[in-house]
Amino acid sequence: MQTDTMTDRTALLRNAALFIAGIGVLTASSYVAVPMFPVPVTMQTLAILVVGAIAGPRAGLAMIVSWLALAALGAPVLAGGKSGIAAFVGPTAGFLLAFPVAGYLAGVAARTFAKGHVSRFGAFLGLHGVILLAGWSWLATIVGAEAAFTAGVAPFLIGAVIKSALGAAILAAYEQVRK
Repeated sequence: MQTDTMTDRTALLRNAALFIAGIGVLTASSYVAVPMFPVPVTMQTLAILVVGAIAGPRAGLAMIVSWLALAALGAPVLAGGKSGIAAFVGPTAGFLLAFPVAGYLAGVAARTFAKGHVSRFGAFLGLHGVILLAGWSWLATIVGAEAAFTAGVAPFLIGAVIKSALGAAILAAYEQVRK
C-alpha cells in the first residue's frame, strides 16, 4: 500500500510539474516577439502546437485554457505582457480564441496520423491556417477584410511555414530523447 501511495504522489507531482512547465513555455513564447500593429509576431503558435502535440489533446487543451484564463485574470502572460479581458475583445482575440482548438487538434494529430516529419509539418501548417483564419475573421470585423488580411495574415505566412517545420523538428527531437 505504501508503494502505491508513493507512486500516486510521484505521478501527481510529475503531472503538476509538466502542467506548470507547459504554461511556462506558452508564456515564454509570448515574450519572443517582433512588435507589429495590430498583431505582433510571436512564437505563441509554435508553442501552442508543440504543447498540444506533446501533452496530448486533453492535457494540452487544459494547459492552453489555463494560460488564457491567467491572461483574462490579469497575469501578464500574453505578447508584450498584455492581459485582461481587453485582449479577448481587441485585434488579437480571434487568434487567442483559436489557440485552444489548434492545441487540441495538434494533440489529436500527433496521437493519430501525424507520425512522420512530413505529416507533422502538414498538420502544423494546417493548424497555423486555422489560427490565421480565426484571427483574420475577427480582425476583419474591426478593420475590414482586406486590411485584416494585409495586417493579420500576410505578415505571418512565412513564419507559419518556418514554425511548422520547427515544430515537426522539435517533436522528432522530443521522441528521440524519450527513447
